[in-house]
Amino acid sequence: MDVTPLIPADRQVIDSYGAAGFHVSGVAYDGAILVFPDGTEPWPVDAVAAITAASLAPVIARGGVQILLLGCGRRMQPVAPTVRQALRQAGIVVDAMDTGAACRTYNILLAEERRVAAALLPAR
Repeated sequence: MDVTPLIPADRQVIDSYGAAGFHVSGVAYDGAILVFPDGTEPWPVDAVAAITAASLAPVIARGGVQILLLGCGRRMQPVAPTVRQALRQAGIVVDAMDTGAACRTYNILLAEERRVAAALLPAR
């Protein structure tokens, strides 16, 4: 029995992650990224402490995202209450975890056709 999730070919699947960056749907990205089901873009953030509501404006502006997975690097770190509140006001639930867990969870939720995005810091 094949238990591999079926993900449409036009979706952004996280292939791998590391200390320097990511591979998403066969494309290499250096540094932090924002991943949406239909696109991936660089994210000019280098640490959890630098994450603000303004740095997540592309997620809020995109609309339709219900779940934001925040990959914090090698270890999970708490999200600032102001960031959590700004996302909540936009109807987005944020779940912070280590980057590896965020990548795996994103791919699973994507396969389930959930309205998910990921904000990922490299696993340094």
